[in-house]
Amino acid sequence: MSNQLLEVTDARVEFNVIGGSVRALDGVSLHVEPGETLAVVGESGCGKTTLARAVLGLQSLTQGSVVVTGEKITGTPRRMAERVGMVWQDPYASLNPKWKVGRSVLEPLRLCGKSGDPQKIFEEVGLDPRFVDRYPHQLSGGQRQRVAIGRALALKPPLVICDEPTAALDLSIRAQILNLLKDIQKANGCSFLYISHDLTTVRFLADRVAVMYLGRVVETGPTEEIFTDPRHPYTAALLESAPSMEKLMHLPEPPVGEVPDPKTRFVGCRFAGRCPNATDKCRQEDPSVTLEGNRTYFCHFPVKSS
Repeated sequence: MSNQLLEVTDARVEFNVIGGSVRALDGVSLHVEPGETLAVVGESGCGKTTLARAVLGLQSLTQGSVVVTGEKITGTPRRMAERVGMVWQDPYASLNPKWKVGRSVLEPLRLCGKSGDPQKIFEEVGLDPRFVDRYPHQLSGGQRQRVAIGRALALKPPLVICDEPTAALDLSIRAQILNLLKDIQKANGCSFLYISHDLTTVRFLADRVAVMYLGRVVETGPTEEIFTDPRHPYTAALLESAPSMEKLMHLPEPPVGEVPDPKTRFVGCRFAGRCPNATDKCRQEDPSVTLEGNRTYFCHFPVKSS
């Protein structure tokens, strides 16, 4: 039996829209091992949040499977919170404004028929225990996100999904939240599925990275290898677009072409229309997986090793 905490195999999610259907996930396969952080990156609309919802059982699959702690996910299991915690992007929207935050952090425990001490949970995420009687609007953005993290970890689940957990926060608060996540992982031994478009936070937090484009994972590998020596042209373009001190006052050249209509049924590589290396083979033949050490990618003409 596999010892992987999360296994997503050939996952497909399809939405019917006017004029056709959109494959938000189109054959996604990835895994998360115990104690590691896997980051999923890509442009808005590439399928990152749909993947998170599928893992939680909130989004049914058209094809494929999701297995968490050895159990296949079909629908939303009653005691799902014991296996997977969830930290959403906007901590104000994800907390009930009519509940005191102490009640919010205990909600997963209540649903599983358990009890707990909200003050202890608050201390674990760096909050003053006196805040348990406050409402979300009485806390800052960073404090609300700590409440959301405390709620996700109340049952000590082995897997925690973080969907853009720092996007709504000030830069200085982001660093505090990222350090908190690292401290929690060290203390509890949990794994993170970290979804983000902020490559700076990804490089700081993640052990491995999966790069998504139009519903597919196009490259996976150890974080430093992905950042310093990408193989897929889309990964290289994504990294080039990230701000840095070296590129201060200089905007990167965008990829040629435009993002295709998501209703398109691709024959070849879906990045071919924007790729500088594309040939007729790319437009006619879908690339198969290439294994290279601890990384995988889907490309006929990968970026050469630096």
